[in-house]
Amino acid sequence: MDPLASFLLLSTAAFGAGVLNAIAGGGTFLTFPALVWTGVPPIAANATSALAVSPGYLGSTLGFRAELAALPRALVVRELVLSAIGGVAGALLLLVTPAKVFAGVVPWLLLFATVLFAFGPALSRWAGGENGILAGWRKPALLVVAIYGGYFNGGLGILLMALYLLCGEQRMHTVNALKNLNSFVLSIVSVIAFALGGAIVWKQALLMAVFATLGGLAGARLARSLPPRVVRAIVITTGLVMSVLFFIRT
Repeated sequence: MDPLASFLLLSTAAFGAGVLNAIAGGGTFLTFPALVWTGVPPIAANATSALAVSPGYLGSTLGFRAELAALPRALVVRELVLSAIGGVAGALLLLVTPAKVFAGVVPWLLLFATVLFAFGPALSRWAGGENGILAGWRKPALLVVAIYGGYFNGGLGILLMALYLLCGEQRMHTVNALKNLNSFVLSIVSVIAFALGGAIVWKQALLMAVFATLGGLAGARLARSLPPRVVRAIVITTGLVMSVLFFIRT
């Protein structure tokens, strides 16, 4: 692809991802395909995409400082450790996955993340309750979700929110606080693993990180004026289109 066209595609995708992540999530549906279509191999594109969207998690985490401070320190530390272990494990799993195998799995991962995003609110409502059905499985379930997040970031936020609701957590601000904190931690450790494994394409990663951050700032303002259902419809449509296009490619 022409260098100028690549720059425009990657910067636009990253900016759009920052906007979507600030409002409703789903930024991976833009950054990952954009990297693949500019010639980056799928595994490197996944690793590079993870770095590109990671700055947004820090801002989201800081926004819930009060909720995190109110939680028992031992619980927070335990979940940080589980998220870090899962993030590294998922990243290492990606690094040892043959490129051809990962390319074949990508359309299914995109479709899974899209369906998860589409039914996320219904799942959250169904999962609510003091005695969540996963109350006794919180630690192993978090580890499994963190491994998925380290391997493929799409739909991670929805999975984490559903996990905490299924475990009986009813305070939505606390659910969001834990979701953002764990996303940030597993994202950072997986990115470090990707970097050490030589999977990140740094030029594209740094470019997209800048535009994703700018998009996040714009998205925070847009969130106050754009109806959530409109944003969700955009994310779901984007995810379905990307899934179909990747099924066609394979």
